Amino acid sequence: MLAIERKKLILEQLQRDKKVIVADLAKVFDVTEETIRRDLEKLEREGFAQKIYGGAVLKESFNVDLPYAVRKRSNVTDKQYIAGLIADMIQDGDSIMLDASSTALFVAQNIKSKKNITIITNSVEIICEIADRNSWKVISTGGTLKEGALALVGSQTTRTISNYHVDLAVFSCKGISAESGLTDASENDAEIKKAIIASAHRKILAVDHSKFDIVSFVGIADLKEIDLVVTDRKPDGDWDKVFEKERVELIY
Repeated sequence: MLAIERKKLILEQLQRDKKVIVADLAKVFDVTEETIRRDLEKLEREGFAQKIYGGAVLKESFNVDLPYAVRKRSNVTDKQYIAGLIADMIQDGDSIMLDASSTALFVAQNIKSKKNITIITNSVEIICEIADRNSWKVISTGGTLKEGALALVGSQTTRTISNYHVDLAVFSCKGISAESGLTDASENDAEIKKAIIASAHRKILAVDHSKFDIVSFVGIADLKEIDLVVTDRKPDGDWDKVFEKERVELIY
């Protein structure tokens, strides 16, 4: 296995488990503990990990915007389940706005049997995925390609989104909190999500269980600004009461 592949897998485990142990990783990848320490040092320099005695922990969520390739491969089963639930809500003829999240990509893959769909998205990968849908209208937001991601961002992206009014929007975020609402890791991403929310009649937040009770770097919206949260399991804690108070529907 190449070092870069091993590092990506370590980062995926960090995101999932929040902590890794050097000795355990050395056994899993059949390399020396010193090799794993070097991998963790690189992840620390890149801002993803913080070394501790015998291992490392995932850095606080507000500092982490994981590469798209890593996000796409994490919690895949959960995201596909969420996408299936959302796909059942979409009807022929709907106009839909999709962000550049990996969950939105799974939604696009799940609705290919629908007819006369209009998709507006800032995701290069989604555009490529649905390019062969003859009865669909696919609109790219334009913008600047985000480094390390197949996403278009910037003022042009936000302006384009703001020009449209769609039946529903499907988007994700880095964290959802009862106190702080929806948050994301960068100002660019947060501004795009704000524009998406403002442009949609029905706002659907698609997040897996790992995003609950997380506060990321930049605020997107209060909970009351969305209509529906679709996730893979019942969130821990009093989220039922929180959503009832804010009049947000929860589906899992």
